[in-house]
Amino acid sequence: MRSLSAARIGAQVRALRMAADVSGGALAKMSGISSSMLSRIERGLVSPSVETLERLANGLGVPASRFFGDQARRTDFCHVRAGQGVVVDRVGAVSDYRYELLGHLLSGNLFVEPYLVTLLPGADPYVTFQHPGLKFLYFLSGEVSYRYGGRTAEVRAGDSLLFDATALHGIEAIQTQPVSYLSVVFTLRE
Repeated sequence: MRSLSAARIGAQVRALRMAADVSGGALAKMSGISSSMLSRIERGLVSPSVETLERLANGLGVPASRFFGDQARRTDFCHVRAGQGVVVDRVGAVSDYRYELLGHLLSGNLFVEPYLVTLLPGADPYVTFQHPGLKFLYFLSGEVSYRYGGRTAEVRAGDSLLFDATALHGIEAIQTQPVSYLSVVFTLRE
């Protein structure tokens, strides 16, 4: 009976070989192992030695640590064409903040929310955003005063902010419009 770790390593070896567009015979030759051994490794029938994994890594041009990652199970990929993000309706004080969701991932333990935020005419300052996770902002246009807890930063196009989003934060004053920025929130799934 094969072990889970042998099956997992075999799947990683196979996935990396296929990504490199290398045949099994060619990888075996480049790695200095037999084709039958490579086949047994990829099918999860044997647990390769550290030396064999080093040889395979060298043949593929990757670090041996790649065989132990979770990449084979992480297959999410999201492509959103310009202007085709999902517009999220906002109500109340931030109703004139247009949020366009630019992508999503469903696997893994990290939840990522990338938005293009545009302040529409009539948008008011709002400094009481507060939520779990880390937030990264990259300003594309406009000039604002951005409040984070007890601090205020004057930001404009090309500036970025990165902070713990559990503190109160948001735009305190709008100096120059139009205002748009990329907002990416990172949180761990429970």
